[in-house]
Amino acid sequence: MATMRGAAVATEGLTKTFPLGGGEELTALDDVTIDLDAGAALAVTGPSGSGKSTLLHLLGAIERPTAGRVEVGGQELTSLKRRQLTAYRRSVGFVFQRYHLLPALTAANNVLAPVLPYRTDFDRQARAKELLATVGLEARAQSLPSQLSGGEQQRVAIARALVNDPRLVLADEPTGNLDSVTGGEIMDLLLDLRDRYGLTIVVATHDPQVAARCDRLVRLRDGAVVDDLALAGGGPADRTLERISRLAP
Repeated sequence: MATMRGAAVATEGLTKTFPLGGGEELTALDDVTIDLDAGAALAVTGPSGSGKSTLLHLLGAIERPTAGRVEVGGQELTSLKRRQLTAYRRSVGFVFQRYHLLPALTAANNVLAPVLPYRTDFDRQARAKELLATVGLEARAQSLPSQLSGGEQQRVAIARALVNDPRLVLADEPTGNLDSVTGGEIMDLLLDLRDRYGLTIVVATHDPQVAARCDRLVRLRDGAVVDDLALAGGGPADRTLERISRLAP
């Protein structure tokens, strides 16, 4: 797989509202400004409903902002046409809490699922084999999701996120369905892949131990940024956990 270079991420005044009816609206994200260096790992934390998933959806161009701007790798998403947005989404890796594997497909074919409708300039089976080996699952290529543990399913999902050589990976509660040991292994894997391929990673998480592994933490409350901290990033996390624990709820 070709070496990838992470994408710098910048948002300015990013706001997203949803209509509730009767002239009322819900503000899911409120004037969020973030600058993230290429190759960094960012943890986005906050209580349920604070705007974490909405921020990831805007960075991945799944949603359009109501106001403000999003720039990824020097490309301003708010100015892209529909076809350009589709191409951009294919260049981003997505990892979800519930894995979203297709139950009737093998691990190898789940890895290839994002590219099945498209022509590719690489050998698909070789790419699937390479990616499964990268996440430690080469021997499980022909296994169905039902034959895999939760941690193995998430590893397949991470391999799938890399199939298009993304520069940016967005992970929404990637350890939320896993025990603490397996969740730690998944974070080890994500950070190893970040270092190996130069990825930029944004992780939405409730888990302070996951957040402490990142280079930076942005905490949201009611859609707004209430903390923006530089962290140790991948090293001993005791002091970082202590800092995170002192944050107001």
